[in-house]
Amino acid sequence: MTDGSWITLISLAVTVLFMLGTPVLLVIFYWSVGCSLVIGLTLDNAGNELLNVFKDGFALLAMPLFILTGDLINKSGIAKRLSDFAYACLGWLRGGLAMAAIGACGLFAAISGSNSATTATIGSMLHPEMTKGGYDERFSAATAAAGGTVGIIIPPSIIFIVYGFLMNLPISDLFIAGIIPGSLMVLAMMAMCFVVSTVNKWGFLIKLSPFRVFKTAVGAWLGFFAIGLVLWGIYTGKFSPTEAAGVTVGFGIIVGVISYPLNKLMGTDQNTAVDEKPFAAMVVVEGFRLRDVPNVVMRSAQIAGILTPLIAVSIVMQQVLGALGASEVIGDLLRSMGGYFPVLFTSMAIVFVAGMILESLPVTIILAPILAPIAASVGIDPIHFSVVFLVGASIGFITPPYGLNLYVASGVTGVPYFRLLRYSTMYLASLIAVWVLVALTPNLALMLLPN
Repeated sequence: MTDGSWITLISLAVTVLFMLGTPVLLVIFYWSVGCSLVIGLTLDNAGNELLNVFKDGFALLAMPLFILTGDLINKSGIAKRLSDFAYACLGWLRGGLAMAAIGACGLFAAISGSNSATTATIGSMLHPEMTKGGYDERFSAATAAAGGTVGIIIPPSIIFIVYGFLMNLPISDLFIAGIIPGSLMVLAMMAMCFVVSTVNKWGFLIKLSPFRVFKTAVGAWLGFFAIGLVLWGIYTGKFSPTEAAGVTVGFGIIVGVISYPLNKLMGTDQNTAVDEKPFAAMVVVEGFRLRDVPNVVMRSAQIAGILTPLIAVSIVMQQVLGALGASEVIGDLLRSMGGYFPVLFTSMAIVFVAGMILESLPVTIILAPILAPIAASVGIDPIHFSVVFLVGASIGFITPPYGLNLYVASGVTGVPYFRLLRYSTMYLASLIAVWVLVALTPNLALMLLPN
């Protein structure tokens, strides 16, 4: 058999494994090892590449730290206070609670940097409230799934860290470039939420109370402080993204550990509303005991332990694809398009299709090193292209058949995966509209960057 026949056979075999539910990590690993043996790349080479990822990846240290930040913010009760504030602002509109869920996703994303953590946290908190409030349970679960897409666009973002590491771009610039596109994604999903809820007459309206908005804003002050701390530190250059992640972890631990005994003294807990004990509820959050910290760290380590090996084996896969000439084939295809917009929209189509079957991490690691240099060669700004690329990758979180956020939302809400698709497609349409707008308007990504 020829090398091409062997590679085709290996590709078919791992595709079957993927369809049978084999983890993506193992699918990529099996394909990379099999193809390496066929084309003569030694396994020593693969081992060295895996080692180099961990040895030289200082920027990747921010990833597990931001994952831990999200878990600490959730455990301490800050995430609930942010969702209470969002509901106070939007509950007077039809679909206000669902819109508040999306707004809370945006606020939580500004601390955690993770799509799945955002979906799981907001979905588990607000899905029961939405179903009690008269929303269809499928719509409620789809709302949590769609809201989580902004987890990797609104800074800090784990995937922006990976992209910057791969493409040697300033991670702080990537973070800043994601602010406006991420905010537009939130607004577009809120608009879709309003339309769908109005048509179906879902949700109970509450009176808009400036005093309630003020009280919940004060109650969520620790969350706003954490968001501001990250953005201020990165934007002003006071600390790097990795240092920012370390600072927010320290902040989360200090707030959680101090708040727990204060809650005991004031007689409050996680269910105490700001209205019940205004001073106590506005000063401290739920908090946690110091002995709870190892369990939170372990949960975060488990997630990081899944993502980091995936980065490593995807880089090996990228090297194998390079040896097979995949970069040249895709490059020739894009160059044959003949200009700025053809290259841009063809790249978007490739990312969209890849996002339908792969998670954003392997999509980024495999395709970004191929597409980004070609995009730069036709005059597309590297920072703008990174935002376009990653907004497209984020849309893959609610795009069947993979749609990671759909699986996460299904898991935390109990709504079967396929029942989410009816309403997730509506959110998908709004996100694609924003994606095209960002692609056509580079200033949406670049206007906040320092000169």
